[in-house]
Amino acid sequence: MTKLLLVDDDQDLCQLLQEYLSTEGFEITMAHDGQQALDITAKDNFEVIILDVMLPIHNGFEVLRRLRDYCDTPVLMLTAKGETVDRIVGLEMGADDYLPKPCNPRELVARLRAILRRLNTEPEIAIDKDHVATGDLHISLRNRSVKLNEQVVSLTGAEFTVLEILTRAAGNVISKESLTEQALGRKLTPYDRSIDVHVSNIRKKLTALGASKDLIINIRGAGYMLTVAED
Repeated sequence: MTKLLLVDDDQDLCQLLQEYLSTEGFEITMAHDGQQALDITAKDNFEVIILDVMLPIHNGFEVLRRLRDYCDTPVLMLTAKGETVDRIVGLEMGADDYLPKPCNPRELVARLRAILRRLNTEPEIAIDKDHVATGDLHISLRNRSVKLNEQVVSLTGAEFTVLEILTRAAGNVISKESLTEQALGRKLTPYDRSIDVHVSNIRKKLTALGASKDLIINIRGAGYMLTVAED
């Protein structure tokens, strides 16, 4: 069973989702306000968290901000339908993915499984090829860690996967469609800026540690490319 924390103040919805997710192999713990979510995560570990934006005491953004101080558990945020700003803010703060409410439970499960696949799939590679590197950027595939100039780069699960894909294809353009399918496990839809926000977050974290702002460039109309380090 996959341990999942469901954080939403709509108790009827929580009950419905608990019944559905339980049949899909998830062990559900529920929290109905922001403080309760923080108290639970401080004492117990989960494999994935579903976090609603609109919560009593602390809203979802505040919970996510505090959560990221001590926990790197992947988070899927539930946002109000049509609230694009909420989705972008959640991703910028470290959410791995989002889903508008009301959501289809089958799509919710698909998103959760895509997140878990990214984290749990072991790379089928030889021991002496367990890392990807270009210049001073080194990615360890075995422990999913990143270093730049020997400094640890703190990334979310989705950010790590995006950076790994770009680094493996260094010098080549990867389309947003391909990045979305490979990194997030779903098709790119109109007005979906998830990949743009993840790449922006990666850029900020890398440049803060001394990387060139042109390490990852946007090729208008084509996608993103991680530039090849010069010798």
